[in-house]
Amino acid sequence: MQLDTWTRWPSREALAREERSQPGRLLSVAGRVALALTVLLGTVRASRFTGADAVVAVLALLAAVGLFQLFIHSSRRHLIRWALPAVALLLIVGAVADQVGAALLANVIWCGLAVVGLLRLPLAAALPTCGGALASYALATHDSLLALVATVAGLVLLGYLLRLDAEARATAQRLLQQERAARAAEAESAALAERARIAREIHDVLAHSLSAQLVHLEAARLMLDSGAEREQIRDRVVAARRMAQEGLVETKQALSALRGEFTPVGEFLLELAGQEQATLTVTGTPRPLGAEAGLAVRRTAQEALTNVRKHAPRARRTVTLRYLDQAVELAVRNSGAPTDPGAAELAASGSGYGLLGMRERAELLGGSLTAGPDDGGWLVLLRLPT
Repeated sequence: MQLDTWTRWPSREALAREERSQPGRLLSVAGRVALALTVLLGTVRASRFTGADAVVAVLALLAAVGLFQLFIHSSRRHLIRWALPAVALLLIVGAVADQVGAALLANVIWCGLAVVGLLRLPLAAALPTCGGALASYALATHDSLLALVATVAGLVLLGYLLRLDAEARATAQRLLQQERAARAAEAESAALAERARIAREIHDVLAHSLSAQLVHLEAARLMLDSGAEREQIRDRVVAARRMAQEGLVETKQALSALRGEFTPVGEFLLELAGQEQATLTVTGTPRPLGAEAGLAVRRTAQEALTNVRKHAPRARRTVTLRYLDQAVELAVRNSGAPTDPGAAELAASGSGYGLLGMRERAELLGGSLTAGPDDGGWLVLLRLPT
């Protein structure tokens, strides 16, 4: 057995006071008071007492109560310099009580010290404490050898089992604390992830809305520079205003979606395709998508159609949603070159981060996004596992 095993204290959790309810604490105090009164009455009523011996016995009882409190307090704080003197004084008090005829008090002190010593001290100090207390009890008792052996063995077993039980409770308490810490860390991580998700969602909504507004405002500027009709310029400004209003609505929808309160993806794409004058095709068996996957499909469709409106405003637009066995695919395709005189300059007004944001969103969900030329047009293809 290693030296550390002999010198290691029981853990502080094992020696700490148990958290009890108010009734539990009252019962504990009542039990201790009842034990002290029982020992006191048994001591005072002993027939061998003289008046002076009775006073000494009562003083020994009070000293024993105080020394046990000192021993428990010092062992809880791992103060060996106080615990061992308390043990020595308790052995002496027990011997004094036995000498004046208070056998019950002496036996309670010795037996209690043997059990509590095994429970609360390092083994290097617990075994001598238990041995000294039980030796004192064995020398003073008048029981038969069989009863003495049974009592001594029972007290040793009781102290050892209480020590094991205290360590088991301490281990359970430490595991509970670790579990609580892990849950707190998990909750904090989930909160941070949720904040990042909300920030990403709001960013995407605002980027889409502001980009659309920028397209119309930039067109209005180009019309002003080219001397276009006032009514045409006004139409562009009104369209930008409409985009701002739609951005507010989309922000509210995004927050609702994050709470799981959104319409099915198919209905959303049908409405979006109508607004963007695109053709929508749905293949496969429609089924509900998760919140993150549904949001990814929505935002990708919005961003892709915004790019079409920005880069190829006169192009034909098609949106295809495919429900596969274990995945869902969204394809947004446009055909035809830009025909708007200001399309090239409008295209330069974007931030350039739309495709990157869509790709990052897809990869976070274990999917993929590709975008590139396709038959004289442009194709954005999103694939997500479901």
